[in-house]
Amino acid sequence: MNIDRFWDVIESVRSAAAEAGDPLDEGLVKQLANGTKQEVLEYAERFDELHDALYRWDVWAAAYLIGGGCSDDSFMDFRAGVIALGREWYERVAAAPDSLAGHPAVLQAVNANARDRSEVLFYEDVNYVAAGAFERITGDADAFYEAWHSFRGANAGSDNTVDMGEDFDFDDNDEMRRRLPRLAPLFLGGSV
Repeated sequence: MNIDRFWDVIESVRSAAAEAGDPLDEGLVKQLANGTKQEVLEYAERFDELHDALYRWDVWAAAYLIGGGCSDDSFMDFRAGVIALGREWYERVAAAPDSLAGHPAVLQAVNANARDRSEVLFYEDVNYVAAGAFERITGDADAFYEAWHSFRGANAGSDNTVDMGEDFDFDDNDEMRRRLPRLAPLFLGGSV
C-alpha cells in the first residue's frame, strides 16, 4: 500500500464514519478486514511511518498545550489522532504544529474552556486498527504481532536514533509562546 492509497483509506472511512456517526477506528478496522492480511500489514507500515515522523519535540509541545500535559503514552495517542484528522491536517501539523491553533476541535476545546482536554485529538484506538483488522481476518488476537514481526524482519527498528529536533522546556510559558505563537496563547492566555 503506497502513501496515496493509505490516505485514500483514511479519507473514505472518515467520510463514511462521519456520515453514519460511527467511530473512525471501527470503520478503519471494518474496511481493512475486508482486504487481505498483506494489505493490513502494508497499512500498518504506512501508519508507523507517519506516526514516527511526528515524533518531534515541537509536535509534543503542541500536544502538551492542547492536552494540559502529555505523557509518552498520550503522545502516541495524539500522533494517532493527528493521522485520524486526514492528510491535509496531518501535512499541516507535520510542517507546523502551531497550525493546530486553527483546527475546529482545538478551538472548540478552548471556547468550551474544557477541563479535561485529553480527548481533543488524542485517539488511542487508532493505534490498534491494524491489529484489530488482522484479528477479524484470522480470528487470532496474537496473529498480527507474529505476522508484523515477520513482515518487518528481524532488523526492523534496530536503529533507534530519532532526530526529534531541539528539546525545550514545555513548562516555560515564554518558550512555549515563542515556539508556538498561535497555539500557546489559546491555552496559556495572552494575546493571539
